[in-house]
Amino acid sequence: MDRGKQQVLVKSMQTHSDIFIVGGGINGVGIARDAAGRGLNVTLVEQADLAGATSSASSKLIHGGLRYLENYEFGLVRESLMERETLWKIAPHIITPLRFVLPHHKGLRPAFILRLGLFLYDHIGGRKLLPPTKRINLAKHALGAPLADGFKLGFEYSDCWVDDARLVVLNAIGAAEMGAEIHTRHSFIGAERRDGQWHIRVKADGGETIEVTANMLVNAAGPWVDKVISACKLTRKNKGSVRLVKGSHIVVPKLYGHSQAYTFQNADGRVIFAIPFQGDYTLVGTTDTPFDTDPRTAAADDGEINYLCKVASEYFKAPLNPKDVVWSYSGVRPLYDDGAKNASKATRDYVLELKAPDGLPPLLNIYGGKVTTYRRLAEEVLEKLEPYADYNKGPWTSDASLPGGDLPNYDLSGEATPAKALEDFTLELEDKAPWLPSGLCKRLAASYGTRVYDLLASAKSLDDMGEHFGAGLYAREAWFLRRTEWARTADDILWRRSKLGLHMTEAQRERVAEWTATEVAI
Repeated sequence: MDRGKQQVLVKSMQTHSDIFIVGGGINGVGIARDAAGRGLNVTLVEQADLAGATSSASSKLIHGGLRYLENYEFGLVRESLMERETLWKIAPHIITPLRFVLPHHKGLRPAFILRLGLFLYDHIGGRKLLPPTKRINLAKHALGAPLADGFKLGFEYSDCWVDDARLVVLNAIGAAEMGAEIHTRHSFIGAERRDGQWHIRVKADGGETIEVTANMLVNAAGPWVDKVISACKLTRKNKGSVRLVKGSHIVVPKLYGHSQAYTFQNADGRVIFAIPFQGDYTLVGTTDTPFDTDPRTAAADDGEINYLCKVASEYFKAPLNPKDVVWSYSGVRPLYDDGAKNASKATRDYVLELKAPDGLPPLLNIYGGKVTTYRRLAEEVLEKLEPYADYNKGPWTSDASLPGGDLPNYDLSGEATPAKALEDFTLELEDKAPWLPSGLCKRLAASYGTRVYDLLASAKSLDDMGEHFGAGLYAREAWFLRRTEWARTADDILWRRSKLGLHMTEAQRERVAEWTATEVAI
């Protein structure tokens, strides 16, 4: 049976690279794509799956970070707000606009402070496509209906939602299409400078040790950034500068019927979000908890779950109970240790640390960063490394669609909004594949964009999609993920490439695990 157009994933590793990147999170793949597009020879290694840690455990937002204004991080907020619409334009299939309702809580931030913050939010980031802030009467407006009595004044403002793990994968695909090598399940062992280049050792997924060389080494290992530094034989000792902070989220059955999200203030100075999630659920998060163990063990503990339920219950009419939680996840943020006493006050801005003493091959370490600013971070990395490389062009990613984002009749510089382009593309897909159920058609369009035609290939009916595992996942799609997106396990497919595991029974999830283990293909 025709499997359609397939990207061949590289199996063996090239012996020499211009730039060698450690870490397959959003920063690593963003750098790989940008560098490959400038003509560099790129290798990236990831010890597990793409977006296997922090980058798939975010709040799923492309946002400016309204709360960061209180910490006077105006530069970070401005850059994030500018990136918000840039990313929406280059990835119109996986990024969608989202309106947030911010109720005024008497006794916390005064209303005039909220108005001032939202005024800045509207005006310092060059907003063009997203609607502005407006004041609402929660006592009379439908958006106030789910809230507890007593919340009268509120503000509605704009940000964007993103499928964070798919954003990572699409950058990796884009990098690979331009020649970058992406190797998952490959662990960085160590490196040393010798003979004017980096000599790097990697443990492959089969257990063998591979030795390669590179002109430049980029440490985008996220929570493992200091571990990578320690594994490099440096002439001068590095002091660890990472501050690990765990952020946990909970998922509960849908708390209200409309499509807006809520931003809730808490007495401890933090805010949490309640966001529509996967149609049938609400996502609530996040926490800020100091963390000092293996990031792979990060999980929402009882204290965090109780905290999120307590804050949400203060705002919603119907109280939220820990027993309502159907799923939770945690990620460890590798923040730069700026000495802040409170974890929630530590800077969310990224810090790039370039080490190239006496003309030696450069090591660039990355601390912090947000999903929203990954593209600008990559540009700054390439700017810092420019003295050590030969680029064939300058910055280019702000005007280049991510794979699947080249929707028909959509010009990034034109007047059509990304939302309208996705709506039109979904209608086109429904017309070309009328045999696809409506819900499945919308999900495929929003997950893959124009790449959906490679997935469907010559399929003319649901029978051509192969075995149905449940929740709209067919063997053809699972095989496509394995062949073109580095998916290896059931978790890769069900919880990162999609969130379909949330909609499946345990038996259905076990069947997907069995399928991936036996390498079945349609």
